[in-house]
Amino acid sequence: MFPPSASRTGRTVAGLTAFAACSVGLVAATGPASAAPDPVRASLAPRAAEPYPHLAPTPPMGWNNWSYYMCDINEKVILDNARALVRTDLARKGYDTVTVDDCWMAKQRGPAGELRADPARFPHGMAHLGRQLHAMGLKFGIYADVGTLTCEKYPGSMGHFQQDAELFASWKVDYVKADGCNVPTAPGSTKEQTYRDLYGQMSRALAATGRPMTFSVSAPAYFQFDGRPLWHRVIGWSADVGNLWRGGRDVALEKQSPAQKWSSILYNFTYNSGLADLQRPGRWNDPDFLLAGDSGLTADEMRSQMALWAMMAAPLISSTDLTKLSQTALEVLGNKEVIAVDQDPLGVQGKVVRQETGMAVLSKPLHNGDRAVALFNSGNTPRTLSTTAKDAGLPDAGSYRLRELHSGRITNSGGEIAAKNVPPHATVLYRVTAR
Repeated sequence: MFPPSASRTGRTVAGLTAFAACSVGLVAATGPASAAPDPVRASLAPRAAEPYPHLAPTPPMGWNNWSYYMCDINEKVILDNARALVRTDLARKGYDTVTVDDCWMAKQRGPAGELRADPARFPHGMAHLGRQLHAMGLKFGIYADVGTLTCEKYPGSMGHFQQDAELFASWKVDYVKADGCNVPTAPGSTKEQTYRDLYGQMSRALAATGRPMTFSVSAPAYFQFDGRPLWHRVIGWSADVGNLWRGGRDVALEKQSPAQKWSSILYNFTYNSGLADLQRPGRWNDPDFLLAGDSGLTADEMRSQMALWAMMAAPLISSTDLTKLSQTALEVLGNKEVIAVDQDPLGVQGKVVRQETGMAVLSKPLHNGDRAVALFNSGNTPRTLSTTAKDAGLPDAGSYRLRELHSGRITNSGGEIAAKNVPPHATVLYRVTAR
């Protein structure tokens, strides 16, 4: 329904826009087998027998530096944004995990094979950073990669899974995001089997530490263009080895144009909204970061992304400069009623119940019997959007109470759920109660 995103894909550097190129280039087969032991094959192990611990009963919330800062990070940048979470009250509203993405590491492991923080970027080390975050009442998230190198060519965890997991546990890490760049496929093994085995190893290693670390899996993003049956199968086992998973392309970067950012949001919404049947409570589809606050997005576009992500029970992870949020962006990110839709304890992803060119209607069941209904105008001209209580899945009733979650306006209806003259790129989000 929507045009492809022009954004960076597959965690590659800015300027690459073809995820398929990343998949082909980074997941290359090794050369002919020889008598020497194959390090990739030696690293493979059977899939974990038990699912990963249930550590995310509601979609994770927080902040990650990648979309805004990419590799331009250091201790001050991370802590300044963490303090902004607390100062703006976003932390109290649920944005409680600060995750440091790629480029935090030194280029080489230490003498015992251990990961080390880049001494120029993080002179006090990562354990110190974690202590600072915990002192603010926040959780500490960190980035790793299951391949030989991260996407930005820092040390990967292949061959070091238990060592890295124990190091993260010693640093009191609460959340691990594991990417899948630079994964060579072993002779005689498929791409899927390699990813499945490597993510299984990391999953077991994290669980074996005894420290609860929410595990974000990126495997499905590397299979998005390999055919739907395979992609969906990868999502299926990702829900066993981790708590949430990236399904496809990264959302746009701060340096990209407003049009590219909006196109990226549309693209990620489109693919993720079709994955509702593959999600279950506590195991979450992740369409990537929130761009509210990012330069160039309109207020309607920011509200739309927030509303649509909430309807999809998606992780709400901001990636912008929180130290200079506009009042509008702060209100979008901090809207308690929209957050409540996302964090609803029923834990069900909303589904598209009506879709036409330039519009979509989604409905999401809530734990108290209400329904959240989103009327999304993805087009470039105002239009009136509607559905019915029946089509939205609500029970028969004499009337319905509609609370619009951006304005707080309450109306009553005999069964029609509608919004007139919805602006371009805007979403009207209702909480509907049968009366």
